[in-house]
Amino acid sequence: MRAQRRRMMDEEKLICRYQEYLIQDEKSKLTIEKYLRDLRKFFAFTKGKSVTKEVVISYKEELMKKYAVKSVNSMLVALNRFLDYMNWHDCKVKLCRVQREVFCEEDKELKRCEYVKLIQAANRTGKQRLSLLIQTICATGIRVSELQFITVEAIHRGHARVQCKGKNRVILIPRKLRKALLSYVCMRQMKRGPVFVTKHGNPLHRSNIWREMKNLCIEAHISETKVFPHNLRHLFAQTFYEMDKDIVKLADMLGHSNIETTRIYIVSSGEEHQKCIDKMELLL
Repeated sequence: MRAQRRRMMDEEKLICRYQEYLIQDEKSKLTIEKYLRDLRKFFAFTKGKSVTKEVVISYKEELMKKYAVKSVNSMLVALNRFLDYMNWHDCKVKLCRVQREVFCEEDKELKRCEYVKLIQAANRTGKQRLSLLIQTICATGIRVSELQFITVEAIHRGHARVQCKGKNRVILIPRKLRKALLSYVCMRQMKRGPVFVTKHGNPLHRSNIWREMKNLCIEAHISETKVFPHNLRHLFAQTFYEMDKDIVKLADMLGHSNIETTRIYIVSSGEEHQKCIDKMELLL
């Protein structure tokens, strides 16, 4: 009886209902898109079968064969939220256990010197918008989804008011960056609205930003594995923490509710970790 109740009737209708629920729950647009994308992935796996704990466990095992643990957990969180919505609580599965990384892997860490190379490459190839976009994320620590709040009005004020995940915070724009952005909007004759837009005036989508940054790697001679918008946010966090050593203030600046999340951003590099280990001199 229960298995029959859990059989997917019309998946698209169910997705639409769930989408409406997420909107009413005031989830962000990007969160909703991700949840629905992950839900469709699960439906593709079930192929119309009844939803049982065994099926969900099989899905989890299949994900673990194809994706990194963090990605698997992200998709399981989305699925568990849907199961809660359906009141199918006994079908939920546990997340994979992840040991906290002691240091950042070298092939994933974007160093300051590499960041400089990116900016130089963008300027050298005449990509002013991309250059300023990269500098804006790295100098303010905002998320790529928050770039829309960097507006002409915000530049004139010297700070942006960001609304994300139900929280509001003020992002200060460094003087040097503000001067460069003022020059940019003046040259483009922009009077109001987001600074980083397409030729049609729409805010740049993260996929476009990602692609432009990846293309820049060739000119800058930097590995593509190191270059993506969120890594710029990490570089901001690491640089700020090295200077101030105040993790609480950093959490506020990044918009984190939990300091444990902030800790992920300030993990030292493998090179720095090696130096600390070598300094111990415990070998005779």
